[in-house]
Formats: sequence, structure tokens, C-alpha cells
Amino acid sequence: MANTYTQIHIHAVFAVRNRECLIKKEWKVELYKYMTAIIQNNNHKVLVINGVEDHVHILFGMRPTQALSELMQMIKGDSSKWINQNKLTTFKFSWQEGFGAFSYSKSHVGNVVNYINNQEQHHKKKSFHEEYMEMLKKYEVDFDPNYIFKPI
Repeated sequence: MANTYTQIHIHAVFAVRNRECLIKKEWKVELYKYMTAIIQNNNHKVLVINGVEDHVHILFGMRPTQALSELMQMIKGDSSKWINQNKLTTFKFSWQEGFGAFSYSKSHVGNVVNYINNQEQHHKKKSFHEEYMEMLKKYEVDFDPNYIFKPI
């Protein structure tokens, strides 16, 4: 799109179905590379990706050429297919329905990158459910508690 200039930074968060701890250290780096390729193949730019056994955080620069929901469907659908085809779990892997997405200005990107890079340390003190609820409340996102990622 000629003469279209944007700066859109999205922090996406999504969880393993039933919040099971299925993402193993032995293959999570390969999973993140696979997800990065999906995002890059859709002409967006990954800034950082990390998570723990039951969920993933991705911060990326998004171009205005695609709907966020379409991109998230591709990331989640293609990555779960990759996990299953490579038999990385003993039973069928899938992501929990839905996702969280939060936008940030360029001045906040560094803090978000640090936050995502430190997921392992962060979750020694706080559960994913607590983290997610804090994010929704902090950014004043309306939500239905019936559709929040299920706590373990």
C-alpha cells in the first residue's frame, strides 16, 4: 500500500488447551522459530517470543495488511499441526481457544521485550492466570470471566 506508514506493536498471549504444561524445554526454541517463520511469512516482524510450559508471549511489529485474528489463527493452527506432525507430545496438542492482544507505543517496546524475555523468572512468583488477569485489568479490557483462560 503506497503512502501507508504505521508503527503497530502487538503483544499476543495464548495458552495450551486446558493450561497443560506441554511445551518442553527440549523443543520450545524450535517451536518459537517455527512461529517466527509464520509471522515473517505474513510480512510482520517478530521482536521477541518466549513463554513457559503452558503459554506463549509474542511481541511483533504488525503491518496493516492482515487482520490480527487471521494471523493468530495461522500461528496457533500451524504450530499445533507442526507439534503433532513431529510427535512432540504423546497425545494431540492444541491451543486453548482465543488469545490476548495488547498494543504498545515504541517507547514501551523495550520494557515489554524485557518482560517477555524474563518469563521463567516471572512465573516463579506469579501464575499465568494472575498475570493475564492483571494485564486485562491494567489495560481496562472488558472481559467475560466465563471465557478467560482456565486456571489450573
